[in-house]
Amino acid sequence: MDLARLQRFADQVWMGSILPTITEYVRIPNKSPNFDPDWEKHGYMDQAVALAEKWCRAHAPKGMTLEVVRLPGRTPLFFIEVPGDTADTVLLYGHLDKQPEFTGWEPGLSPWEPVLRGDKLYGRGGADDGYAIFSSLTAISALQEQGVPHARCVLIIECCEESGSYDLPFYIEHLAPRIGAVSLVVCLDAECGNYDQLWATTSLRGNLVGNLTVRIMSEGVHSGMASGLAMSSFDVMRQLLDRVEDSATGKLLVAALNTAIPPDRDAQARETARVLGEEVWRKLPFVDGMQPMSKDPYALVLNGTWKPTLTVTGAEGLPALGQAGNVMHPYTTLKLSFRLPPNCDPATAAAEVKRAFEHDAPFGAQVEFAPGSSMGGWNAPRVAGWLDASMQRASQAHFGKPAMYMGTGGSIPFMGMLGERFPEAQFLVTGLLGPKSNAHGPNEFLHVPTGRKLTACVAQVLADHRAR
Repeated sequence: MDLARLQRFADQVWMGSILPTITEYVRIPNKSPNFDPDWEKHGYMDQAVALAEKWCRAHAPKGMTLEVVRLPGRTPLFFIEVPGDTADTVLLYGHLDKQPEFTGWEPGLSPWEPVLRGDKLYGRGGADDGYAIFSSLTAISALQEQGVPHARCVLIIECCEESGSYDLPFYIEHLAPRIGAVSLVVCLDAECGNYDQLWATTSLRGNLVGNLTVRIMSEGVHSGMASGLAMSSFDVMRQLLDRVEDSATGKLLVAALNTAIPPDRDAQARETARVLGEEVWRKLPFVDGMQPMSKDPYALVLNGTWKPTLTVTGAEGLPALGQAGNVMHPYTTLKLSFRLPPNCDPATAAAEVKRAFEHDAPFGAQVEFAPGSSMGGWNAPRVAGWLDASMQRASQAHFGKPAMYMGTGGSIPFMGMLGERFPEAQFLVTGLLGPKSNAHGPNEFLHVPTGRKLTACVAQVLADHRAR
C-alpha cells in the first residue's frame, strides 16, 4: 500500500466533503434524549441522520448497504455493511447525538454556530462524535481506491450514547444475526493525549449518577427564626459528603469504589505521564493561580483513569442569587457523578454509596440517595502482536511518532457491552478529543489535521487486520 497516496486520499475527502458536512452537522441541535425528551417532536435527530445518510450514499465504498434502523420508541441507528473478501468482521462504532449547550463559550463561539479557526472547528458534536461515521467510511474507501483487501466491515452509529446508550442493547440484540462474529472493534469516540501521535484507549471508567436529597422541614422558614435551632439542609449535606469523600484530597472513602490497578495499566500510566509531562494538567482551563491536585503527572494520570472520583454536577433547592432572601430552605438536592474504576462493579458501588449516605442521618434529617444510572467501566483485552505492530507503523507513517496507550476517565457503554459479547475481539479505541478540545463543555473543537491522520491510521489497521 502506498502510504503517501493513502494520506492524500484521506486529506482530499476530509477537506473536500467531510469538513463541510461536519460544519453543517454542528448547526443541528440534536441533543441526546436525556437532554431533549421531546427529540422526536423537535426533529433535530432526524435532521442529523438525514445529513449523514446523504453523505454516506454519495461517498459509498463499493458494495455498501445502509439502513437506518428504527425500533419503536427508540432513537434511530445506522447499520452499514461493506462486504470484504473474508467473512471475518470488523465493527466500527460512533454516535451522532450531542451533549447540551453548556455556558461559558468565548465571544464569537457558540455550540450551534460552527467557527473554523486555523486547524480547529469549534461547535458542539464535531469531535464528539459527528466525524466518526465519515472517517470510518473514508478509511474503507481509501483501501478500495488502492485495491487493498479488507475484511467485512459493519458500522453501527447510534443516537443515544450521551444518554448512556440505553437504546443500544435493544439494537444489538435485534441486529445480532446480521452483525456476525467480530474479530476487531474500531471505536472513534475516545481521547488522545496530544495531537502528535496515535493514541489507543486501554480502559474506561464506569459511572454512577444519582441525586442526593436532604430534607429538614416542610417549608422554608426565616433564617433569623430557624438558624441555631435547626441544622440547615446544606450543612447536613456537607456532613454526608464527608462520609464518602475526603474533601482535602478528593480520595473516596467507600471501600467498594477502590479497586486494584493491574500492573500493565500502571506501567502504561507511567509511560503516558513521561510523554505528556505537565500537559496532563495544563490541558485544563484553570483560572489564574489554580493548581492541580498533584504536580506528579503519574499520580494525575491514575487519578483520572483508575481512581474513583466524585463531582457535584447540579443542585436544586438553592434559589438563584437574585431571589435568595433570608430564608432557611427546606431541602437541598445535589446531582452527584461518581467515576468508577474500570474493574469496579457498578451495582455494588451504587448499593454501598446509598448505604453510606442514608444510614443514621445527622439530626434525623430525611436523606435519600436515588441512583439515576450506573454503568460499568471497561478494561481492554491484551493487545495482539499484529495490532500493536500495526498501530506503531500507522502512527510513525502518519504522525512521525510512536503510538501510545492510555486509560480514559470517561465512559463508552458500548465497549463493555461488546467486550462481553465478543470476548475474543481486539479493540482499537481512539479519537480526536485532545488537550482543550473540551467535549461536553464550552468551546468544544475538532482538530482537523488529527482527523485526517487518524482516518489514514484506521485504514492501515484495517489492511493489517486482513493480512494478519
